[in-house]
Amino acid sequence: MTTLTLKINERSKAGKAFLEFAKNFFQDNTSVTVVEEESPYNPEFVKKIKESKRQIKEGKYTEINPKDVWGSLGL
Repeated sequence: MTTLTLKINERSKAGKAFLEFAKNFFQDNTSVTVVEEESPYNPEFVKKIKESKRQIKEGKYTEINPKDVWGSLGL
């Protein structure tokens, strides 16, 4: 038996189409099994990361000078 792992972006048009195809095509086939894995990340953690990325795009962040960390933070 061979295991094949595919990473598919289920939010993209091609990803949605592929997943739908795989589910329908292999549904009654006993020699091929489609296994869906859940994300190993905590949903709250993912939410925080997405929020941080949105803030960066909007310019809502503070740049820190590595040579003057305390001065960059205004301390």
